[in-house]
Order: sequence, then structure tokens, then C-alpha cells
Amino acid sequence: MSARRERAMVTREVAVTCVPDGRPAELPAGTLVQITQALGASFTLLVDGQLMRLAGADADAIGKPVPLAPVLPDVAGPAGLRGQVWQILKTCYDPEIPVDIVELGLVYVCDVLPMDGGEFRVSIKMTLTAPGCGMGDMLVDEIHEKLLALPRVAEVDLEFVFDPPWDRSRMSEAAALSLGL
Repeated sequence: MSARRERAMVTREVAVTCVPDGRPAELPAGTLVQITQALGASFTLLVDGQLMRLAGADADAIGKPVPLAPVLPDVAGPAGLRGQVWQILKTCYDPEIPVDIVELGLVYVCDVLPMDGGEFRVSIKMTLTAPGCGMGDMLVDEIHEKLLALPRVAEVDLEFVFDPPWDRSRMSEAAALSLGL
């Protein structure tokens, strides 16, 4: 669920990441913030005109519960697992845009490949809305963490590609409508 500029007070010092450049920062206890987005596994905060990403694990610092990871049953074969991988990717959001990375059209290729012992490797090729986006590493970490939590996913390979470049035509119709485009 997305927050609409809900105000909160930081209750303890907490690490955040500046958006969009990816610089680490600290917010001291007592800092007043506005929660502009609460989607996926993180929160986007507005602090003195600067957007910042707060990891879901630190949600208590703004008086919110830690977002729960989706629980998906074990499925047989790569086809069922591939569907679950796409479900998980739809829980990953750009911190500036309240639309998931799948609906934004950032994921170009997603393969689920069998490995020895009944495990699978997920291979993803995706892009960013801009090549210099500082949020790329954070998205990689979030995607790896979420996909490796799936039953029988042993490896995740994620490659950023910028050809073809992303543009708004790659968004789903639902994403464009939700953004008023």
C-alpha cells in the first residue's frame, strides 16, 4: 500500500539511502519525515526536500511494522517456479515511482534454469529508468534476497542492460494509467 505524505517521527538513529544517487546517510532520532511511498520491502521518505529509502527491516524507526515477505508454496518444475519469480519481481519497486519493476517494463528477460539436485538458477536481464540511477545496487540486493528465499532457488544472476534503452513505452497500460500518463 502506498502512503500519501504521512508524517512520522524517527524514533532511533537509522541508516537510509539517498534517492536517486544511492549515497548512504543517517537520520537521527527526532527527525520529522514524510512517508511518500510504502511499497514492497521499503519506505521512501521525504526529509528536508531529499528523498531517502528506508529498508523495511528498519520500519520500527518510523513506527511502522516490518513488511512481510510473500509466502509462496513450493511448486514443481521451472514453469511453476517461473510464475513465482514474476510474482516476487512485482513486489520490487523503484523508490521514486509507485509502480513495480515489472509493470514499469524494466525486466527484459527472466529465465529459470535447472541445476543439479533439483535446484534452479534464475537469470534476469533488466534495465533502469536511467543508466546512471544510483538505486541499481539496492534493487539488485532486494531482488537477490527475495528470489533466494523461494524454495529451490539456489542462484540468482542479474545483469543490467541498457540496449534497448528504457522509455515510457515499455510500461504496462496499468502502470501508465496509475501514473496519469
